[in-house]
Amino acid sequence: MRIPETMRAVRIPRHGGPEVLEVVEVAVPAPGAGEALVRVGAVALNNTDLWTREGAYGRPDDPEALSGWRGPIDFPRIQGADVAGRVVAVGADTDTTLVGRRVVIDPALYDGPGPNANPVGLMGSERDGGYAEYATAPADHVHDVTDSPLTDEQLASLPTAYGTALGMIERARTGRGETVLVSGASGGVGLAAVQIARARGAKVLAISSGTKIDAVREAGAHEVVDRSGDVAAQVRDAAPEGIDVALDVVAGELVSEGLPLLREGGRWVIAGALGGYGVAFDVRRLYLHNAQVIGSAMHTPAHFRLLMDLARGAEIQPVVASTFPLEQAARAQEELARRAHVGKIVMRP
Repeated sequence: MRIPETMRAVRIPRHGGPEVLEVVEVAVPAPGAGEALVRVGAVALNNTDLWTREGAYGRPDDPEALSGWRGPIDFPRIQGADVAGRVVAVGADTDTTLVGRRVVIDPALYDGPGPNANPVGLMGSERDGGYAEYATAPADHVHDVTDSPLTDEQLASLPTAYGTALGMIERARTGRGETVLVSGASGGVGLAAVQIARARGAKVLAISSGTKIDAVREAGAHEVVDRSGDVAAQVRDAAPEGIDVALDVVAGELVSEGLPLLREGGRWVIAGALGGYGVAFDVRRLYLHNAQVIGSAMHTPAHFRLLMDLARGAEIQPVVASTFPLEQAARAQEELARRAHVGKIVMRP
């Protein structure tokens, strides 16, 4: 196919509210050595998009500082971590058989080679992302899913949310028959955690509220706890012997209230701070019961390959809440921030 010289993209020139998102015409990026150029079929939104735009990540020496995911952002920056599309060109020293293949991009930037490398950057934050008609990525981050029956919107829903959820589940060593508590269960990561934990054979207790409860149950939760009530009491009723694993994107007061709910050797995995980053808890509940608190930022390359295997076999079915055109990126992010939806919000260029 003929590749145009320019493309539409949405980028941020500085930190701020939705008003800083600007629709621009820019040059189509050229793939460098070892890279692929992907025509974007769909790009999913994540909380990381909001927090990167707002500069809400802070720094180790200053929690209130404006910062991107892992430090200062090079502006202007094209947002968007989660891309599904088709390879249209490759750079030098790159496998040419990728051209024409339907793919999902692993958006993580790693601290080194190997299957267990740690993510230290992200597309849409530390490099340009997929709020555009075309995006480049390292060829070894481009995963062939040509034979997957999932739609582009569903495939784009996978990388950050499902990758983060799978990373949490793997780091917690979640096993069949264990009782798993999932916070923020109607959001992208939470719903992904419900689906993957259920597929792993775990008993899933999810925390949600209002009209979202039925949708979370439909996604695979065995029982749903209403977060508008006494969460700890409801969990004790649903799992009187305690929980083995908590997959938590809320943190805040939930950590202090929830740690006593862990069984001996239980694991509390945190991958977000929707409820606040300042946490206090009784440390005796940790060491006396051989419990663990585990931080989990996204996934490793090995985790992502596992996720792509699930995608090829359609073993999980991502829920797409709504779809927007690229030009309505600000409106899409505003809907994401309202948190009234269940599943993923996606844009199509």
